[in-house]
Amino acid sequence: MSLQNQDEFVAQRRESWRELERLLVLGKELHRSLPADISRAASLYRSVCADLMRARAVFGPDLVRYLDGLAGRAHNLLYGTRAYRLAGLWELIARQFPRTLRRRWQFFAVANAVFYLPFVLSLLATLVSAQFAETVLPPSALANMEAMYEQGFDSGRDIHENSQMAGFYVFNNVGIAFRCFATGVLFGLGSLFYAVYNGLIMGVVFGWVIRAGHGVNIMTFVCGHGPFELTAIVISTAAGLQMGWALVQTHGRTRMGSLRSQAHELGHLIVGAAAMLIIAAIVEGYWSPSGLPNQVKWAACAAFTAFVIAWLVFGGRGQLLGRPASETGGASRAA
Repeated sequence: MSLQNQDEFVAQRRESWRELERLLVLGKELHRSLPADISRAASLYRSVCADLMRARAVFGPDLVRYLDGLAGRAHNLLYGTRAYRLAGLWELIARQFPRTLRRRWQFFAVANAVFYLPFVLSLLATLVSAQFAETVLPPSALANMEAMYEQGFDSGRDIHENSQMAGFYVFNNVGIAFRCFATGVLFGLGSLFYAVYNGLIMGVVFGWVIRAGHGVNIMTFVCGHGPFELTAIVISTAAGLQMGWALVQTHGRTRMGSLRSQAHELGHLIVGAAAMLIIAAIVEGYWSPSGLPNQVKWAACAAFTAFVIAWLVFGGRGQLLGRPASETGGASRAA
């Protein structure tokens, strides 16, 4: 073709290319744009690819280089992987995690019931009957628990021991939460078992120590990290139940396909629970065994409890109102 025909082609297509360039320099990831902008960018990308093919066939190298660069930038924006950002992790933990938990509140409610009901019943049964406790845990284990809380923590604990115990608490608590979640692959039965088991054991331990006269010591030790740790274990159980239910109620998919459809939400729940377990381990390692007055520890417990409730109840609500319709709509369909 002649240069004049190339000029006519450029004049005809220039506005479309400029529109695509404007979408590429919005200064934010395309997935955060309005649905109309995402759709328009995809359409313009397809058209610029067609223009590039035509330019390669009949026009000069300058136009080909320009269109090739424009198409490459659009492709990376539409199909490239997102860069890892700490802001993205904050978005997940602070907003997406509590929104997902509220959307799947049924599993969270069941998880609370199967954990706390055995906890309360076994605690009361232990207070009434020492024989009941000895049928659940061996006498040696009960004696160790009694000795652990006999002296209290008025004198605090060595800082090096605190660091060692914080690492142990991370390992132990993550292991408990992982079992509560991962065994949900057994159609949810494993999660139910571990929730009941953990609630039963904790209830017996609390009941035995209280029965021995050291209830204040164990309560003031647990009150600081309990709101984070126990809630995280329950959330892990809820995630396991959701995974198990996805294998039962497949909505016409294969079981693997049904499980994949839940992966996004399960990831939110597990990352959120992991964040709570890390906080719990730090508090349990350094704050809970400190020699601070009991009144200070109980005031911190009230503050931590209020924080967890506010996080789970209000996290992401205001931000949800400003999300693109594609995201909020997709969330509704997933629920």
